Amino acid sequence: MRQEAGAEERRRLRAGDRRELIARMIQTDGTVVVEELARSLEVTPSTIRRDLALLTEQGAIARTYGGAMSAGHAVEPTLGQRSGLAVAEKDRIGRWAAARIGPGDTVILDAGTTTGRLAHHLRARGDLTVITCGLTALRELAEADGIELITLAGTLRHVSQGFVGPLAELTLSRLTADKVFLGADGLDARLGICEASLQQTSLKEMMADRGREVYVLADSSKLGESPFTAWAPLDRPWTLVTDSGATDDQLGPFRALPDTEVVTV
Repeated sequence: MRQEAGAEERRRLRAGDRRELIARMIQTDGTVVVEELARSLEVTPSTIRRDLALLTEQGAIARTYGGAMSAGHAVEPTLGQRSGLAVAEKDRIGRWAAARIGPGDTVILDAGTTTGRLAHHLRARGDLTVITCGLTALRELAEADGIELITLAGTLRHVSQGFVGPLAELTLSRLTADKVFLGADGLDARLGICEASLQQTSLKEMMADRGREVYVLADSSKLGESPFTAWAPLDRPWTLVTDSGATDDQLGPFRALPDTEVVTV
């Protein structure tokens, strides 16, 4: 019994030491990324996320997209920084979403890296209409002759490479779609989609209202996360599409929602 208690104590000590080391790394470097921490500390990304969640509760750090930073306000990562995170997971999610789109469909693609992978998997398709506010999707589909491409041009947010604002919303107000595919910086079962600005959440909310089917494409690092203070509520039936690395604790709140389907790929 004493031997078992000693082993458990050592495990707790190792976890505590690991979290202390993570906090020091964040204090020194300013930011950290979950995947990089997992590799350097030889633990799973889920373990790192639990460590970061505990450090956040203690007020030692602030969560960001895919990682954490020193306590204070969160800094929105650029699209280029996001493109190197959860690459395989985003591609699987994008491929699954592309398979849901049929001939003759009109779809709305949000800005972001995961919706960009969805656009990539549509390049060889035809008989589609794609409405998008994202430069990533535009670049992927610019030479896809079989796709009618409609842009929601407004004010460009350089950090996210997406158009927002009244001009984008005015264009969207004249359109409807069969399917809408939204991205997220964070996703909470109660509050909805978390983003860095109210312009983004306003456009996302309007996108959801303009489609018959709504899908939120979010890799598991975003589930339960709230790095910013702007929210787009999801007050209609919708489908969460995430990766198979999502834990039961992450998925449970979404599975409990009455009008939400959860898909892991």
